[in-house]
Formats: sequence, C-alpha cells, structure tokens
Amino acid sequence: MATAKKRKLSGSTDGKPIKIAATSTAGTAVHTAVVGTTEGTFDEIWLWAYNSHTAELLLTIEFGGADAPDQNISVTIPSKVGLVPVIPGLILQNGATVKAFAASANLITISGFVNTITD
Repeated sequence: MATAKKRKLSGSTDGKPIKIAATSTAGTAVHTAVVGTTEGTFDEIWLWAYNSHTAELLLTIEFGGADAPDQNISVTIPSKVGLVPVIPGLILQNGATVKAFAASANLITISGFVNTITD
C-alpha cells in the first residue's frame, strides 16, 4: 500500500515562500529530492511562482540538474497576478535538486510542497 506524506520544500524556512536571488545558473536552491533510487520511492513536487515586479519576468526552473534544455523549464511570470503554477507534480529521486533563477533578482518567490511517496 502506497503512502504519501506532504512536506515543505527543503529550501523553504518553515514552509514560507523562497525568494529567487539567482539570475543565472546555478539557481537558488528550492528542493532536494529523497535520496536513493528505490523503485516506488520519490518526491512529487508542486511549485507556484509570484512576481512582485511591475513587468513580467522569465523564470527558469532547473529540474534535476542544470543541463539546458534537458532539465530547464522556463516560464514567463506575469506581474502581480497571484500564484502561477510552474511545476505540476513532477517527480524526482536520488537526491536530485530543483533550483531556480530569474531575469531579475529578488522579485520572484516560489511556494509549494512535496508529497514524499513510497509504494
């Protein structure tokens, strides 16, 4: 029987949004996935972004590594529209990392959670 435990992002303090300071690779740390490659053990990652700037900004998520374009997910985040979904429950394991960088520093925050799942 599979179990899932909802957890905060490892890059978050007390579950608060993570401010994206990086403007290029390697990005600001968002989450480090569960260690190991056991079949059926992984982190399901959900992320949303907020842009406090007066103009839209490009956000790049380095999902599992920094190889472009293989591990890069780029999303234009509109100005002040609330939380924009950027990672819809994609999975990682083996200590892989999720990092992010934006076109301008300290204007985008990332919120989210992880479901740690074990078969």
